[in-house]
Amino acid sequence: MADVLVLPSVLGVRRGVLDAAERLEAAGHTARIADLYRGRSFDTYSQARAFANELGNAELDHRALEAAADLPDELALVGFSLGAVLAERIALRRPVTAVVLLSGGLSMRAIEETSWPDRLPLQVHLADGDPLVNAFQIDELVGDARAAGASATRFDYLNSGHLFTDPSLPDEYDGAATALAWHRITDFIDTTARSYPETT
Repeated sequence: MADVLVLPSVLGVRRGVLDAAERLEAAGHTARIADLYRGRSFDTYSQARAFANELGNAELDHRALEAAADLPDELALVGFSLGAVLAERIALRRPVTAVVLLSGGLSMRAIEETSWPDRLPLQVHLADGDPLVNAFQIDELVGDARAAGASATRFDYLNSGHLFTDPSLPDEYDGAATALAWHRITDFIDTTARSYPETT
C-alpha cells in the first residue's frame, strides 16, 4: 500500500480533506494531511484567497514540500484545487509514484516547467463546467503527462460544484460524484502502489 500526502484547497483543512484521508486509510493506505495554514481554515473563497496571497506562492510551496520531506519515494499525492497545483510542484521536485488532482491543475507551461515527470501516472477529477478551473489548462496538462509516457486520465462529473467531494459545502457537494471519484482514486492508487517496485 502507499503513503499518500493530501494537499487541501485554498479553504484549508475542511471536512472534505479529512474525509479524503479517512477514505485512503480505509483502503489500506497511510494518509497525511499537509496543514498548509497551520490550523486555520476558511468558509469563503475571498477570505481564503486573501490569506493564501498573503502567504505567497513561495511559502506555500515550501510548506507543501516540508510536509512531504520525510515521506518515502513511494509517495502518492492527492491535491484539491490550490493543493492540486502544489501537488504538481512537489511531483516536479522529488520522486513520487502517482498524482491525483481534484478541482484544479495547471499545464507545465503555465507553471513555467518544461515537461511532466517521466511516466508519472496522473488522474484529474473535475466538476463539469467548473468556472473556477481552466479546462484548457487541464487538457494541456493531460497532454503534457501523456507526452512524458504517463497514463493520464481526466474525469468530469455532471451537476457538481467546485469542491464537490466536501460535504461541509452543501452548494458544491455531490454525494454520488464523490463516491464514484473515490472509487476511481483508490483503485488508481492501489494499482500504482502495486506496480511501483516493477518500474524502479
